[in-house]
Amino acid sequence: MSQSFRKVHAVTGMKDTLPDSSAQWEHLEDIVRKWLAAYGYRNMRTPVLEHTRLFARGIGEVTDIVEKEMYSFTDALNGEHLTMRPEFTAGMVRATIEHNLLYDRPQRVYALGPVFRHEKPQRGRYRQFHQIDVEALGMAGPDIDAEMIIMLSRLWKLLGLNDIRLELNSLGQADERKAHREALVQHLERHIDVLDEEARRRMHSNPLRVLDTKNPAMQDMANSAPRLFDFLGEQSLAHFEGVRKRLDDAGIAYQLNPRLVRGLDYYNLTVFEWVTDRLGAQGTVCGGGRYDGLIELLGGKPAPAVGFAIGMERLLDLWDQTAPFQAPPECQIYMVHQSDDAQREAAKLAEALRDDGFKVIVHPGSASFKSQFKRADASGAQVAVILGEDELKNRQVSVKWLRQTDDTQAQQEVIPMDRLVEELKQKV
Repeated sequence: MSQSFRKVHAVTGMKDTLPDSSAQWEHLEDIVRKWLAAYGYRNMRTPVLEHTRLFARGIGEVTDIVEKEMYSFTDALNGEHLTMRPEFTAGMVRATIEHNLLYDRPQRVYALGPVFRHEKPQRGRYRQFHQIDVEALGMAGPDIDAEMIIMLSRLWKLLGLNDIRLELNSLGQADERKAHREALVQHLERHIDVLDEEARRRMHSNPLRVLDTKNPAMQDMANSAPRLFDFLGEQSLAHFEGVRKRLDDAGIAYQLNPRLVRGLDYYNLTVFEWVTDRLGAQGTVCGGGRYDGLIELLGGKPAPAVGFAIGMERLLDLWDQTAPFQAPPECQIYMVHQSDDAQREAAKLAEALRDDGFKVIVHPGSASFKSQFKRADASGAQVAVILGEDELKNRQVSVKWLRQTDDTQAQQEVIPMDRLVEELKQKV
């Protein structure tokens, strides 16, 4: 006798989305696509697998993502080093360069889909999770930075989310960050006795990230550190002021956060995050900013770029707290039948109804009327269309209204088969 098969479970941190929940995802995706189309953004779809060196170059070899969290492997067929994407931006920039998308005009693009990081699962954070990623490529002014923030404010309104606040900062330009970095490293060296092991490891390779610490023992040191904002020159300050004026024009409140940083040199000027207190420790719903150096870093001609990413699981969690989602009915019309001939006729009627846009389920197989009506009610259908022996003989159907409306006062009525579509078009 063969050995019994051991039941397989989903991989830790990778979650199934079942039909009732998936309906909410689809609803959100519909809203997001219409929202992005209103600002002229078009969809881009890049591969889940990329060469590992793309992310090592594009995200930074000394970041936690590259060092600890990427799902990387060597392809057994050809020896290539591949990685399941941990984020979208590097792949989208790679595609922009490879297909020369900036040849004749700037591009507004977005992507929706899964990304992968090998980290400890917690609320709103999984090993396979999903992002909304939005990129404006080839546009340099403060107007596009502000527009991105303003469009995010519109999304929160569309979803009815009120408890999200905006934090804003400027990272200036490379020479300004270099001067700040030197002052910051000196500051860290003077306070090396309070730095934890992670901070000491990063203090020369990525000192800005040290300021992003959650270690209470390091807070005084971080608060007294030199501020990048104090090193900004005239042009960087003018760009930031241009962003702020446009946000003021739009009536969008924000909090200046000098501790809001990015650890890599290709980030510059505007950086922002939308955060909430309703998701526990993982309070960032959306993070974004300008990264004018990345296209050149990945081998393209120098071009400005700005973008943001939203974690969809966190957004859905927040949205569900605000307005719990009610899964839509499985169908509008449920076809109930009594024999094989009646089922075949029901299948033909169902196709005619679908031609007119109705959502229809024909009961599969055979079962008692009681059992079929129980399933019809559970489906959420508004109406059951019944084909028994009498109906089939008289070329009629009985229509039973499962959920009463103003147009359906009668609980049940008989309709000729050839009038069914027209009658239901008036009432369903």
